[in-house]
Amino acid sequence: MARRPSPQTRERILDAATELFDRYGVHAVGMQRIIDEAACGKNLLYREFASKDELVVAYLHRGSSHWNSTLARALAAATTPEDQLVELVRIVGDSVPGTRGCGLRNTLAEYPDRDHPAHRFVVEHLQTVRNQLRELAARTSTADPDQLVDRILLIINGLYSPDCGIAGTSTAATAAVDLAREVVSS
Repeated sequence: MARRPSPQTRERILDAATELFDRYGVHAVGMQRIIDEAACGKNLLYREFASKDELVVAYLHRGSSHWNSTLARALAAATTPEDQLVELVRIVGDSVPGTRGCGLRNTLAEYPDRDHPAHRFVVEHLQTVRNQLRELAARTSTADPDQLVDRILLIINGLYSPDCGIAGTSTAATAAVDLAREVVSS
């Protein structure tokens, strides 16, 4: 009788892939490297993830759920929509990944083919983010919620850029929060 893998196997593989993808990029990491890092066999990896594309989409789902928890934290930490937008920028600034920036945005750049599942996933995620922020901005006193969303997204995207990690995240995060306050109050 074949041994059944541990229920944590899928998460262990995804943890290893996430670490490697975040550090080196999706295209730069082969499946064998993930197998080695996760300390699993090839058959086990392919039983959990039928293809690299499936593994990449699972990695993107993880990044998307991180965004959802970030947004939930911001909404819970402040009472007014204006303060929630500023808090969102603060939380993003405090949790910016290393010098490679945002894994979702990097993966989008690595998969320019609009029909690729990774590309489609990230585009849908970014549209969801825009819609979430649009709903929040519509509850502020701004005369132009779409413009407010554009500006907040520019700040957030700047925090997620690789330049931010190189420049020093604490300085960039402080500047981003100050800018968000100005944008929200204008």
